[in-house]
Amino acid sequence: MTTTELHVLSAMDWDKWYGVLEAAFGGGTKGPEHREMIRAISDPGRLIAARDGELFAGTAGSFRFEVTVPGGRLAKVAGVTMVSVAATHRRRGILTAMMRRQLDDLRERGEALAMLTASEPAIYGRYGYGTASRQFRLEIDTARVRLGPLPDGTEKVGIRTAPVGDEAAVDACEAVYARAVPTRPGMIARLPGWAPLQVLDRDPSAPLLCVLAERDGEVTGYARYRNRSAWDESGPAGSVEVQDLQADDPASRAALWRYLLGIDLTSKLTKHSLPVDDPLLHLVSDPRRCGLRQWDGLHVRPVEVGAALAARGYRCPVDVVIDVEDAFCGWNTGRWRLTADASGAVCERTADPADLALPVRALGAVYLGGVTLTSLAAAGLVREVRPGALAAASAAFGSETAPWYPHDF
Repeated sequence: MTTTELHVLSAMDWDKWYGVLEAAFGGGTKGPEHREMIRAISDPGRLIAARDGELFAGTAGSFRFEVTVPGGRLAKVAGVTMVSVAATHRRRGILTAMMRRQLDDLRERGEALAMLTASEPAIYGRYGYGTASRQFRLEIDTARVRLGPLPDGTEKVGIRTAPVGDEAAVDACEAVYARAVPTRPGMIARLPGWAPLQVLDRDPSAPLLCVLAERDGEVTGYARYRNRSAWDESGPAGSVEVQDLQADDPASRAALWRYLLGIDLTSKLTKHSLPVDDPLLHLVSDPRRCGLRQWDGLHVRPVEVGAALAARGYRCPVDVVIDVEDAFCGWNTGRWRLTADASGAVCERTADPADLALPVRALGAVYLGGVTLTSLAAAGLVREVRPGALAAASAAFGSETAPWYPHDF
């Protein structure tokens, strides 16, 4: 047992608290400017400190986000972040205590859903989080991969460079991003103060660059990337590292990718995160030479099952009673009737017999529509009680577009 005490962080303790976080992730490699930007967008009331006397032993925090969910926008979502335990205080129950305190706090704030990205995915399932989205990492052999056929109108899209930190360029990119947010579950609306983080350049060896896609004088897309120079015994072997790419339409998107894949003196293009249904995968000539590797994305947890399930839309009408098991947040345990149609959804407690039985992390996994109830049932994580209920509910929870988050937090 630990004697560590938890409390809400005071503003004067920010630097010590953040220092513990940086040490847990290998040191303060992101620099003082990044630290100050994070300080500016953080709400100390949402930050939890674990203290052992005068020492800080653990950190946990959250941001309040607006996130696109199937059928609409969920306004009150907690983006859990900055979670760490000092190496000197591991295996003392500090993480569990912080998760317990945080979920209690989120419930009091009326935030029905929590989500996070995990440094180690195995950690958070025991706290009720389910893996709700996946993404591709890719490394394209640009000497052997071509694009085509390209969408109609691609030739009419112009590509021009822009100073990455220029205010007008940043505003234009942010406008494109904002237009993309409603189109895909998991996308986070950018709150004030977050835009400068997108263009903070911490690698002078390969500066961040920006190009804009334009048509008829309007910006219709952008890409931010690094051109990392390299040479080997056969000649130039540079790489293009794409940080972010957003576009309003297929032609603008294709024009941006064509530009990036055609940069001189490079033989490789990498991108850390791409939706599993990204259109690029249908344009490349040889997907085997794209080095695709699947990675977990958002991990989601209903804080209040009824409110969370009522806040999203469903692909078809559904009327199902779900028996939820939630050992960590007991207020969710029990049977819930979810009814939904084109007019909206209602999810309330019921004494009616269950149609499906599942743990709360399974609800988190299917929440954004990228994981199906039928696949979880095949893994033994969902049990069908009433024959036919599983297929109907699984269809209703689905999403036309795969969930994805391009906004790190």
